[in-house]
Amino acid sequence: MIQKTISFIKELYSDQNPVPLHAPVFFGNEKKYVVDCIDTTYVSSVGNYVDRFEEIVATYTASAKAVACVNGTNGLYLALSLCGVEQDDEVITQPVTFVATVNAIMYCRAHPVFIDVDRDTMGLSPERMSDWLDKNAEIKSSACFNRHTGNKIQACVPMHTFGTPGHIDKLQELCANWHIELIEDAAESIGSFFKGKHTGTFGRIGVLSFNGNKAITTGGGGMLLFRDMKEGEWAKHLTTQAKVPHRWDFNHDTIGYNYRMSNINAAIGCAQMENIEVILENKRQTAMKYKQFFKNTEIMFFDEPADCMSNFWLNSIILPTHERQQEFLTVTNDNGVMTRPVWKLMNKLPMFSNCQCGELENAEWFADRVVNIPSGFRISN
Repeated sequence: MIQKTISFIKELYSDQNPVPLHAPVFFGNEKKYVVDCIDTTYVSSVGNYVDRFEEIVATYTASAKAVACVNGTNGLYLALSLCGVEQDDEVITQPVTFVATVNAIMYCRAHPVFIDVDRDTMGLSPERMSDWLDKNAEIKSSACFNRHTGNKIQACVPMHTFGTPGHIDKLQELCANWHIELIEDAAESIGSFFKGKHTGTFGRIGVLSFNGNKAITTGGGGMLLFRDMKEGEWAKHLTTQAKVPHRWDFNHDTIGYNYRMSNINAAIGCAQMENIEVILENKRQTAMKYKQFFKNTEIMFFDEPADCMSNFWLNSIILPTHERQQEFLTVTNDNGVMTRPVWKLMNKLPMFSNCQCGELENAEWFADRVVNIPSGFRISN
């Protein structure tokens, strides 16, 4: 079955050898817009493309305000700060995620709490989170506290894993009931929708990534999505060193950050967004080919759940055992097809090994079996 899979993938990506996991694709106005930046000399954070990119993404996601930043990681840190996360607060998140999610929590000197994921989404489980809160949390003075540590549980950061929307409506309700701020790590899910609503727009703030390996890329970059216009405008002010606008004077009214995206990066993003529907449809067609190929085999294709539209950023398959997973990874990579396992669970990394955890049965099950397979834009038929 592994050799058949290798042959199938090489046929899908017959123009690429070796076959990468997810390479960026540029077939629109990327070069034209970058040259325009150079010709006008507006190559840093000053330039029309930054505002334009923010407006395009805000419209596409139906957000009140979108604020571009250097990358998704500092977007998450800023979101946590805006939501009041402070030293020794606790932040609920999932162990199946990229390390940036947890690093951002640590930048705030807060404590991550790892709760299990659901089998149908690989995202934070509302039921497991609810169980953990019932056993460990209490409401005092309209705030949520861990009754064992005494720390405030200030925020929850679910991640839409590999672009698959999690049960974000249930998490939204749960966080509201427990007075916990909801911040969506939507880094991987540009173009993903839950019940017709874009990921990253359910929580107080959502964060997208436009890294080089994402479905839409700016080379490097991120975007904060806001439901509240005024909070978004304040965030944009903070990302520009909190500089008060003036033709020549330098005045700053609070501690700010140098988090603004460059005009060149935004120019690439504008061009990419012009073709987002073409890119997403291409990726969906690839996913459906994989789904059909793996049907009735020992390998399960990880499909989008009901009421969801995934961007299929990285297609995932589930092997029957850990041994088969390791065999699959070895043989495919030895034969010119790049594959990878899910990230090492966050609670297994040395710097997070002492963090609080719930029961992580599903997360461990995925870690032993999941493989990401090539998912980039496919030129061949």
